Amino acid sequence: MKKTALTRYQRLEAAGLWRANPDAQRVDVIVSVGEATLTITDMRERVQAHWSIAAVARANPGQYPAIYNPDGDPGETLELAEDEADMIAAIETLRGAVARQRPKPGRLRLVGMLASVAAVAALVLFWLPGAARQHALEVVPMVKRAEIGRALLGHLQRVTGPVCEGPGGAAALAQLARRLPSRAGGAAEFLVVRGGIEGALRLPGGAVLINTDLVEDHNEPDVLAGHIIAAYLRAEAHDPLSKLLEEGGLSATLRLLATGLLPDDVLRAHAERLMRDAPEAVAPDAMLAGFAQWQVRARPYAYAEDITGETTVTLIEADPFAGTAPPPPLLSDADWLRLQEICGG
Repeated sequence: MKKTALTRYQRLEAAGLWRANPDAQRVDVIVSVGEATLTITDMRERVQAHWSIAAVARANPGQYPAIYNPDGDPGETLELAEDEADMIAAIETLRGAVARQRPKPGRLRLVGMLASVAAVAALVLFWLPGAARQHALEVVPMVKRAEIGRALLGHLQRVTGPVCEGPGGAAALAQLARRLPSRAGGAAEFLVVRGGIEGALRLPGGAVLINTDLVEDHNEPDVLAGHIIAAYLRAEAHDPLSKLLEEGGLSATLRLLATGLLPDDVLRAHAERLMRDAPEAVAPDAMLAGFAQWQVRARPYAYAEDITGETTVTLIEADPFAGTAPPPPLLSDADWLRLQEICGG
């Protein structure tokens, strides 16, 4: 049990309520899994108790808050709320592992095995997918994220068409990318396509895909810049790779960790969803902070979103550059005209 079930939970912690005896007050504590024990520590990091995992009993199976006590001492209790599901599942898994090692009559042994399997299944179902996804987001390097972004772009291009590469426009687009760098660092990459997406979309790895309507249908680059800022903010709020892995499920995450690759069908399904669903709305306060950060006027974007200004009045009235010196130019007039020709007019 020490080499398998126990070692998986060495860093797991949870908040709980501990009582030394029936007459004592309950105390807020932190519970952690140690070497064959549950360690109970108060908020001042003072150890209050060590419980042997092999001798932990649950007073109310299937009910919440989950109440545990040392076997044979029901007066000392530990309560874990229902939202501490990870710790509850871990304790039940470890108790099940201990139970399997004890000689029991056939029926009791079967009940113990079924409880252990249920606890492990709950752990896999509720804890492992999120933990594996978070681990992947932490360890997958930017180079691999960029590869995933390019593979995803390949599926998007079945609808968007190829990336526009008009020579003068490409140079202007590169200039705009230097003017609007990502806060995550590294060089920004902007790609213009003829359709298939709404506004601008940031891909895993950092490239921003732009609908050519933002370039061709407006007289100034501020509207395009506003959509790029919105794409940045959406990606900061919800990592594009995380969204992809959420949709792909645990098997896709484990395959990425094991091989560095994602299944083609997962990429295709995600591309279809990106083209089908409207972009998430960005709160006006976040947009205004973005306009100030990247030094872009908010009003052109606001009126492009709603020509009446009724639904975007906050952006209009709180434009950080209204009534002040204008921000640095996004592009020269000549570069903007060249960019408008990037897809051939």
